[in-house]
Amino acid sequence: MNKILYFILHPFLSFNLWSDEHREDEGIDVFYALFLCVVAGIWLVVQRERRSKNSPIPFHFSTPKEADPNWSSVKIERPTLESHLEDENIQPMMLPDRRYITCFDPSNGLHIATVLADNDAEIAAKIQKALTAQKEWMYTDFVQRRRVIRSLKKWMVENQDLCARVACRDTGKTLIDAALGEILVTCCKMEWLIDHGEEALRPESRKSNFIQFYKKSEVHYDPLGVVAAIVSWNYPLHNAWSPILASIFAGNGVVLKCSENVIWSTSWFVNIIKNSLEACGHDPELVQLVCCWPEQAAALTKSPHIKHITFIGSETVGRQIAIDATEHLTPVTLELGGKDPAVILPNTNLKQWISTWMRGIFQNSGQNCIGIEKLIVHVDQYDDLYDMLKERIEKLRCGSVTLPSDQGYLSPVDVGAMISDNRFDALEALIKQAEEDGAKIVNGERYHHVYHDQGTYFLPTLVGLTKNSAAIAQQELFAPIALVMGYETVEEAVNLANGTRYGLGASVFGPDQKQCLEVAEALDCGMVAVNDFAVFYVNLPFGGTKASGYGRFGGPEGLRSLTNPKVIVYDWWPGLIQTSIPKVLDYPIRSLGTSFEFTSGLIRFFYADTWRARIQGLITLIQAQRK
Repeated sequence: MNKILYFILHPFLSFNLWSDEHREDEGIDVFYALFLCVVAGIWLVVQRERRSKNSPIPFHFSTPKEADPNWSSVKIERPTLESHLEDENIQPMMLPDRRYITCFDPSNGLHIATVLADNDAEIAAKIQKALTAQKEWMYTDFVQRRRVIRSLKKWMVENQDLCARVACRDTGKTLIDAALGEILVTCCKMEWLIDHGEEALRPESRKSNFIQFYKKSEVHYDPLGVVAAIVSWNYPLHNAWSPILASIFAGNGVVLKCSENVIWSTSWFVNIIKNSLEACGHDPELVQLVCCWPEQAAALTKSPHIKHITFIGSETVGRQIAIDATEHLTPVTLELGGKDPAVILPNTNLKQWISTWMRGIFQNSGQNCIGIEKLIVHVDQYDDLYDMLKERIEKLRCGSVTLPSDQGYLSPVDVGAMISDNRFDALEALIKQAEEDGAKIVNGERYHHVYHDQGTYFLPTLVGLTKNSAAIAQQELFAPIALVMGYETVEEAVNLANGTRYGLGASVFGPDQKQCLEVAEALDCGMVAVNDFAVFYVNLPFGGTKASGYGRFGGPEGLRSLTNPKVIVYDWWPGLIQTSIPKVLDYPIRSLGTSFEFTSGLIRFFYADTWRARIQGLITLIQAQRK
């Protein structure tokens, strides 16, 4: 022991730091210096080996010319997904009996591409390709999976401007909306997978009862095979990458079906993942993209090879997918939107939170599943909040970030285009009905842009409700519309927040965090942010209740939903104790009375309330065994 201590403290002892006496030969001897060099060398070799397995790998990708703000194309009059049927200028060499999809920029109507939609046979072939690739991918370790995601994260950080411009071109959103809703959130999720994904999927031990004290129980999270994700158009980058990366990290292959509205951008984003897989030495066919009309979606949702479906979209479509999935008992996660309230408790500092509420309402032109749809404020602060919102909303500017101004730079834009004008009539009707019922309205109609006459814009709108039962307060708007509702008691505020068919997310704001938490616990929804907005979206189980759907994606729960939780139970000490069947219970049963007496004593011994009863059960058990 003394020699070990001397070896550890040798440098200090050699220098004789605690003594006033010094010798001429003091210093670190050659042996110790050589030893430190060897240790440092081993450490450097280990670090180099780790870097060789974990460092991100660069990969080749193409830059779409359409993402350039100076790019120009045919401007479509009143663009739709089937404009190619009416405009010969955007028609490709069309195959007979096949359908196509027109891709266009909703902020200005510029034609981007006309894409061939997949048919049933092509969808089945893509599922088969993913299935074949997954048979090899399932045996990769987490180091290999992390490297793919780490490579993608590095690429995204270095190419975030390009990613934002691609998303803006296909959806009409602003660069800030793309940076926050597409890139920042996706980077957060990739970082979580890299840092914590393995922990969520690593086999875990489970506690057992005393009757199985000699057994060890584990849960293993095995890949399912090939899973599907059917996602909405509002965030083409994030909505594609989030389910794909979670699926492949869990060891699955994945088939993504994106909205017809964003097939151009989604194709590019998915190809980036395929390029990364290939650069890391894996089969890029692991990830497949389906581009089809709704009529062909059943080829995916009813496929016997699809082992899980994640759906993000409308309630109507979600219900149909759930029905389709029953054909092969395919598990489904449904996220069907919501009517997220922000409950503002009495005496809240409105100036402190007004910017948060504005971002929560108008982010992505209100096309946000967890966007704030209604502000529920105490009647004493109702007028103040309405006036503050009115002042800001009247200054918001609609426009496109994909076309430069005459001066050669992008004009400042607060609110981008909506994906289409399909719902404009319904939105204007709801607003008009609310106005007839006494609501105060700011704007409330579609906007005909001076420079972008084919863009689909809706003016940022404020609705001050006087009747909380109005239809506009019950339906999901998914638009740049702020609703303000008043309450007199906190109990009434909770009832207003819970008083819809939906239960996705919510926010609670107030000066007293304890009271905020009490209100949060009373809300009937899947997620609540206290004095914040939508922070529950990143790396936590995301989903809702009621008409907002069921199941969760994101976080450990979402990652595990893409696996088969397999239980394995084995012996702690197989050479010492293992399960055996006592003779009194062995087939054929010799005596029913004795067997039942033995079983009854066994149950009493392990589960009776008192030790006296347990001892009596043990005596009964032994007596029955001896008979």
